[in-house]
Amino acid sequence: MAARRLSRHLIGPTVYVLYVLLTRLALPFALAADAWKALRNPEQWNRVAQRLGFVPVSPRARCLWVHAVSVGEVQAAASLLTALRGRHPDLPVTLSTVTPTGAQRARALFGDSVHHCFLPFDTPAAMRRFLDRVQPRLAVILETEIWPALYRELGRRGVPLVIGSARLSMRSVDRYRRAGALIREALADDVVIGAQSAVDAERFHAIGAPAGRIHVTGNIKLDLQIPEAAIDAGRDFRRRHAAGRPVWIAGSTHEGEEDAALAAHAAACTRHPDALLVLVPRHPKRFEAVRTMLQRRGVSYAQRSSGGVPAEGDGVFLLDTLGELQTFYAAADVAFVGGTLVPVGGHNLLEPAVLGLPILAGPHTHNAQEIAELLADCGALVIVRSRAELAQRVGEFFDDPARAAETGARGRAAVEQSRGAVDRLVAMIEPLLSRPAAASGPATGAPSSAERSATSSGS
Repeated sequence: MAARRLSRHLIGPTVYVLYVLLTRLALPFALAADAWKALRNPEQWNRVAQRLGFVPVSPRARCLWVHAVSVGEVQAAASLLTALRGRHPDLPVTLSTVTPTGAQRARALFGDSVHHCFLPFDTPAAMRRFLDRVQPRLAVILETEIWPALYRELGRRGVPLVIGSARLSMRSVDRYRRAGALIREALADDVVIGAQSAVDAERFHAIGAPAGRIHVTGNIKLDLQIPEAAIDAGRDFRRRHAAGRPVWIAGSTHEGEEDAALAAHAAACTRHPDALLVLVPRHPKRFEAVRTMLQRRGVSYAQRSSGGVPAEGDGVFLLDTLGELQTFYAAADVAFVGGTLVPVGGHNLLEPAVLGLPILAGPHTHNAQEIAELLADCGALVIVRSRAELAQRVGEFFDDPARAAETGARGRAAVEQSRGAVDRLVAMIEPLLSRPAAASGPATGAPSSAERSATSSGS
C-alpha cells in the first residue's frame, strides 16, 4: 500500500513535467497559426500577445474571473453574471474567451462593464503572467476546459475554482483517462464541479474528480433570457420589411449548409413564392464566399452589412454581421440551426426554442445532445437528413402556421420547465465568494523540486 502511494506521488509530478515539455514544443506552431490568422485580420494581433499571458491588467484586483470559450458559453455567462451582480452589485468581473467571435459577443453583451481578455496557452509562464494581471479571487470556467498548468497555478495561489455547467462526452472521458495522473492532479486542488447531469457527474468522478466536490446543478444555457430589445427589433423588422411573407431562418450555417438551405428555399418557393430566407453563415470569413454563391446562382438578395433590406423580389436576406442572430430569430416563423447537416455538432438550439419557433436540424447535434433530446421529445425539434427533407418540413410549416406555432410553443414550455441551473450554480459559488481573499501572488512556501523543474521548463 505504501509503495502504491509513493508511486502515485512520484508519477503525478513526472507526468506534469512531460506535459509542460510537450506544450512548450507545441507553442511555436500554435503561435504561428495565430499569427497567420492575424495577418489576414490585423484586429487579431492583440490576441497573439494575450495568448502568451500579456493580457490587459484588470482595473480592479480580486475580481471574479469567468472563462467562456466562445459564443455559446459567453451567452450562458450572461445569465450567471446577471444573477451574481444582483447579489453583489460592486463585484468586478473579468471575462476571458478563446475565439474572436466569443470576444465580439462579450463586447456586445457587456460593453465596458466587464473586463475582457483572451485565455493564454496552457504553459506555466503564460498562466503566471495572466493571473498576475487578472488577480482573481475566484475562477469560474464554464463547461469543460481542463488546463493542468492553469489549474496548478490557481492551486498555488489559493484561488478556488468552479467548473460550472460542466459536461463530459464519452470521447473526452477516454482522452482524459489516458492522461491519468495529470488530470487527477489537476482536479485534486480546490476545484468544485457543477455538472450538467448525473451522467456528467459520474464521468468527472471516473477521470479522478473527488466525489464530494461534484454536484449536479444543471445546464445554465437553459436559463437563457433573450433581451426584450432584441425581440422588439426583430418583430419591428418583420413588420416593416416582410409583413405578410412566410419567413424562415438558417442560423449559424457551415460550408455545405448554405447550399442545402438555398435548394430547400427554392423548393419551398414553388408553393410559397413570396417566402423569405434569412441566411446567417456562422463565421465572418465565409461571408464573401456566400455572397459569391448567391450571385453565381442568380439569387436576388439583400445584405445586412450594406444596410440593405429585403425588397419584394428578394428571396434571401444575408445576415453578414455579428451579434444579431437572436433579433432575426425573433423575425422568423421557422428556424433551421446549422452545424447539424454537416458533422460539426450543432449550434444553439435554445435561442429559437425560447422564442417559440419550430426548429429543424440535421442529425449532428452532439454538441448539445441533452438539449436536442429535450426539444425532440416534446416535438419542438424535427431532425432532417437531406436538403429535400429540409424543403419538405419548411413547406409543411408554411402550409400550416397554426401547427408551426403549436410546435414552437411546446419547445418554449419545455425550456421553461427546465430552468433553475443558474440559481443552483450561484448557491454553489456564494460560499466561495465569501471566503477571505487569498494572497495577491502565488501561494507562499517553497515549491517542490518537481514543481521547480516543471515551472522552469514552461514559457
